[in-house]
Amino acid sequence: MNCNATYVTYTFEKIKVICIKNETMGLLSFLFGNKNDMIKDFLNRGAIIIDVRTTQEYNQGAISGSKNMPLQTIQSKIKDIKKYNKPVITCCASGMRSVSAASILKSNGVEAINGGGWMSLNSKL
Repeated sequence: MNCNATYVTYTFEKIKVICIKNETMGLLSFLFGNKNDMIKDFLNRGAIIIDVRTTQEYNQGAISGSKNMPLQTIQSKIKDIKKYNKPVITCCASGMRSVSAASILKSNGVEAINGGGWMSLNSKL
């Protein structure tokens, strides 16, 4: 969703947001910052990429150097992930599972961001 007018309001999860910008910008970027910049920042700090798709999906194609940890196993791998002592970028097929994985990691004290779908993320690397 883009905001092209000076006073445009949106309702997002029962929160009214007012865009007071005259330039085109995504609503999510307005609320949370630019995802591409956040991914670059994580990568500059040595982030690891965790692909939370099933092993079968991962074996059909994945980001070079990424680690496959299916979403169902993330909770049990928290200690191992913390040992890397690096920020984490999660990815999956479309971004749905990776948002869950990033949330689980964050709630366990791991600095994590949802990188979205692996193909899209791979194009940003």
